[in-house]
Amino acid sequence: MVVLVDAYTSGKYLPPEFAAQGAEAVHVQSTPEFMPSMPAPDLGPYLANIVHEDVDTTVELLAKYEPVYVMAGQEPGVTLADTLSERLGVPTNGTLRSEARRDKYRMIETLRAAGLHCAEQFKSGDVQELVDWAERAADYPVVVKPLKSAAGDSVFVCADADEVRTAARAVLSSDTIYCETNREALVQSYLRGPEYVVDMVSSGGRRYVCGVWMYHKRLLPSGRNIYDREHLLDAAEDPAPALVAYVDRALTALGVEHGPTHAEVILTPQGPALVEVGSRIAGNMHPGFHDACAGGNQATLTALAALDPGRFLAEYAGRSYTKRGEAVCSTTSTTLSGVVEGADERVVAELFGLDTVFGLNLKIEPGGRIRPTVDLYTSTMRIFLHGGTMAAVQRDHRRIEELKDRVYRIRPDEGE
Repeated sequence: MVVLVDAYTSGKYLPPEFAAQGAEAVHVQSTPEFMPSMPAPDLGPYLANIVHEDVDTTVELLAKYEPVYVMAGQEPGVTLADTLSERLGVPTNGTLRSEARRDKYRMIETLRAAGLHCAEQFKSGDVQELVDWAERAADYPVVVKPLKSAAGDSVFVCADADEVRTAARAVLSSDTIYCETNREALVQSYLRGPEYVVDMVSSGGRRYVCGVWMYHKRLLPSGRNIYDREHLLDAAEDPAPALVAYVDRALTALGVEHGPTHAEVILTPQGPALVEVGSRIAGNMHPGFHDACAGGNQATLTALAALDPGRFLAEYAGRSYTKRGEAVCSTTSTTLSGVVEGADERVVAELFGLDTVFGLNLKIEPGGRIRPTVDLYTSTMRIFLHGGTMAAVQRDHRRIEELKDRVYRIRPDEGE
């Protein structure tokens, strides 16, 4: 028996992988209602869904199932999963540095204390204090963002004091995508250089590298830096080895002993510097796609590490993936606004018919709203491309860009 806490979005891939290893699953919902910013988890694969009210009660309810593993299915479940796993006596990252694995300020300060290169930063609930720090302590641009969100939510690149003030007000007047109130905002020095993803799975502090990807983003006039696509590097290709070594040290500093991690790192002229790391599987997870392009996937390996750690340590720990062809994960953006009536099946079929398209996730259901993209949660599709040459992948990506705004049939919002 395993326990998954808040298995939103890519967490949906975990129950079948645990089932394949012979385990059943119980879901824990950390909030009274499902979070409205994300599709609700499909509870069909679970024996039960426990709505968390207090730790003692949740532990008592879970103990009856005699679980052997507890993990977060998505970011908001990280600290609760740490608490439950510690209380239930199963493999755990523990609660000592749990907050540092969620709170971005504590995360970076933990790395600084361990001697790792990282951004300069300051946090406050006072807009003027944030502006004063930016004026005094950092060269522009600077980055302003929430302490505990994800997916590019309310992350602003600011070129001057006025932009810092506007961004700080926007953060402090809003909730995160996980429905947490932003009582403080974080301002950081801008890390110059290309950005990468390093995905791993750990067991007993030993790790397997599932993939190293390079981000391609686009900065909007508003200061929002939106995702466009990411492509897979060969594990031996520079700068992958240096990024992996840095992330391994960062995970050790943050107390990550078990489970999947998704780290974002910028390669600055001074070396790698962490943007943030999530103690959960990657948002771009697609088991079949990752099996095809990297010879394994984070969801399958997470289940293996949890239920058969001896095999994981013998066959995977200390090793890295093998790149099998060119691979790109495309995240489409839009400037459209309205209510989605459905998908144009002819356009969807054309996308699926492109030579290198491996899979496609339509992110907006009929009746849902499409709005101009400012972060991952307002992107419209995730498309997985895999081919023998990057030229073939890039050709199909260009066609995706031409078709992306024709996928959904949209009616204007009332009043427009």
